[in-house]
Amino acid sequence: MSDRDDGLIELGDGKTRCSWCASTPEYVAYHDAEWGFPVTDERRLFEKLCLEGFQSGLSWLTILRKREAFRSAFAGFDVEKVARFGERDVERLLGDAGIGGTAGRSSRP
Repeated sequence: MSDRDDGLIELGDGKTRCSWCASTPEYVAYHDAEWGFPVTDERRLFEKLCLEGFQSGLSWLTILRKREAFRSAFAGFDVEKVARFGERDVERLLGDAGIGGTAGRSSRP
């Protein structure tokens, strides 16, 4: 791994990346496959918007590590399915340990 003065880093695989992603493999994967790439798929966009909301007050790494649990809990971020969620679904989300620490943000007023 080599640090540079321009905010970029080389991690030994010959690729130059932003230095913020060097701390974990999850960040490297996110940087290489998603960060800075446009999102044109509606389901992926809905997922990104939801995860950004759940991230409030947490590290993005926490959200990345829980992403599969969020996908499961929120019906793969299928907008039509999530729009039909009712009180039972809200209670299920509030008790979901896989998204624990963030589920309270899903409840409606």
